[in-house]
Amino acid sequence: MKRRAFLTGAAAGGIAAASLPAPAIAQGRRELKMVTSWPARFPGLGTGAQRLAERIGKATEGRLTVRVLAGGDFVHPLKCNDAVQQGVADMYHSFDYYYGLKAAAYLFFTSVPFGFTANEIDAWIHWGGGQKLWDEVGASFGIKHLPAGNTGSQMGGWFIKPVTKLADFKGLKIQMPGLGGAVINALGGRALTMGGADILPALQAGTLDAAEWVGPWNDLAFGFHKVAKNYYYPGFHEPGAVVSVGLSRKLWDGLGAGDQTIIESACLAENNLGFAEFNANNNRALLTLTRRHGVRLHQFKDDIYKQIGTAAKDVLAKAGAADPLSKKVYASFMAFRKQAVAWTRMSDQTYANKRDLVKF
Repeated sequence: MKRRAFLTGAAAGGIAAASLPAPAIAQGRRELKMVTSWPARFPGLGTGAQRLAERIGKATEGRLTVRVLAGGDFVHPLKCNDAVQQGVADMYHSFDYYYGLKAAAYLFFTSVPFGFTANEIDAWIHWGGGQKLWDEVGASFGIKHLPAGNTGSQMGGWFIKPVTKLADFKGLKIQMPGLGGAVINALGGRALTMGGADILPALQAGTLDAAEWVGPWNDLAFGFHKVAKNYYYPGFHEPGAVVSVGLSRKLWDGLGAGDQTIIESACLAENNLGFAEFNANNNRALLTLTRRHGVRLHQFKDDIYKQIGTAAKDVLAKAGAADPLSKKVYASFMAFRKQAVAWTRMSDQTYANKRDLVKF
């Protein structure tokens, strides 16, 4: 694909290529272009990208500076991987399930229906072999991947009409990317993948009947409650979505061990800070949605959730059989899932249930 295919035109408010010079290298200093999938300084995602950039700059004392480019300013929000692969950007801040058509294995490195929570996927990536497999996936595209944030457990989405039975998903047009979207398709719906800023206009125009994004904090910022009042939980599709930083492998390999460690450490810090930020803001935003904006909360019925799970099991197995590398990733993911589920049930799940017995 040619370079100009990624660039937005000046008439559309984009930044012309001429205004974005190649990374400046002078007296040991270098500016890196980081494209993102989010509006500028969007809560949690855009702000996380900015924090990461600032941390790298401070830690290297200005030897490496990172210029953050909002989704759509330089490349399409869902084309960040392409931009780094083609060399028009140095790194990206995005969700890797957007790139599942490039490699089905990518679908396992953001979030998986009925898969890992944020804590569990961190454990798999860092201690269960996930990072090594992620590196193998990225190697095919000349990209080095690192986790740099997590949304935590997501909500089930916004629905213009209530969902009371499984048949209500048939023909439903819903924004839901990744394997969650594949499950919707298996149920007879039609899943679409859009940049976040495009979702509300699509709901208003009737292009969508429903949409999911992240959770109350982010969803309030995008204003989905202005069109859809039925807010469902819990989300089956993204129990803990990893924000990925993808760096040009050529860039990464050309860095010294010290700078590589700084970038890894900055991403680890943001992985922790970003997750904490979502947890700190979601409940406050949920109260705003329900008390000020008349949003109606609905919990998915158990029988619907179980049937969605049955469909998800087949979808995951199919994705895991797409090619030899996906097969390796799927086998690792599912094996680690067994022990992660067992420990979560013993620890966090049991504690949360017992904590509810005590009223402060």
